[in-house]
Amino acid sequence: MKAKSCRKSKTTMTQLVLPNDTNVLGNLFGGILMQWMDIVGAICASKHAESQTVTASVDNISFDNPINLGDVVTLEAQVSRAWNTSMEVYIEVYTSNIKGKAKVKSNHAYFTFVAIDLESKRPVKVPALTPKTSEEIKRYESANRRKEIRLILGKRLKPKDAKEIIDYFGEFQ
Repeated sequence: MKAKSCRKSKTTMTQLVLPNDTNVLGNLFGGILMQWMDIVGAICASKHAESQTVTASVDNISFDNPINLGDVVTLEAQVSRAWNTSMEVYIEVYTSNIKGKAKVKSNHAYFTFVAIDLESKRPVKVPALTPKTSEEIKRYESANRRKEIRLILGKRLKPKDAKEIIDYFGEFQ
């Protein structure tokens, strides 16, 4: 399977915040934003894998700036690392007014997706990833540490076995 560039799977999605999407303060519901992030991330991961994907995990989603009624929301997703059957996707969320002015980064998160064969419903291999830009390389190189943190939090890896984290931060006490 041939490695792919990060840019080949880059996916952008745009949404308009409507009244049904907001709370009593006129801000976008966090759950709606998470749904949009999951959709754009799944499309991005599926393009990279050339297969359907399912969400395996979501890292901390930051809510840096509120998203208001009438804002235009642009979600940008890009595969940051591919392993055997899973991929980490970095998603950034920007808001602007309807004229496209005052673009502000409001949120970001890392999602993990697993490629699935629809007939067997089993995981399938995904292409490797070749980062090109300095930002892509930085995300790619730090992805194994984020993966180990996810595995520790999910109780699937003991902290003492987290080689990447130990190499980066030192031994756990």
